[in-house]
Amino acid sequence: MCNGCVQKEYPDRGNTCLENGSYLMNYLGCVNCHQRDFVLISNKAMEDEDGEEIVTYDHVCKNCDHVIARHEYTFSVVDEYQEYTMLCMLCGKAEDSISVLPDDPRQSAPLF
Repeated sequence: MCNGCVQKEYPDRGNTCLENGSYLMNYLGCVNCHQRDFVLISNKAMEDEDGEEIVTYDHVCKNCDHVIARHEYTFSVVDEYQEYTMLCMLCGKAEDSISVLPDDPRQSAPLF
């Protein structure tokens, strides 16, 4: 992974978790070949461990195959919530939780 290719390492992305793609707003350009071109995805792998889906891949320079960052995305269902996380030097860090119920109990107003 290369901190010279990104503006900010692991920027806070709030609840924006990317299962695929690249956050190009944070990409300065390849420190190896000095080009700012498309970022390719390589070595994509999907695992399912104990009900948790894990997607990993490398962000790679289109011109010289320099590895810019390693991306990890996870998805799981915990109790009645879908849990998402993302950790990547280029795309940032984020987590989100969404209720599987039609009405999220955390969003309902208290009765008293």
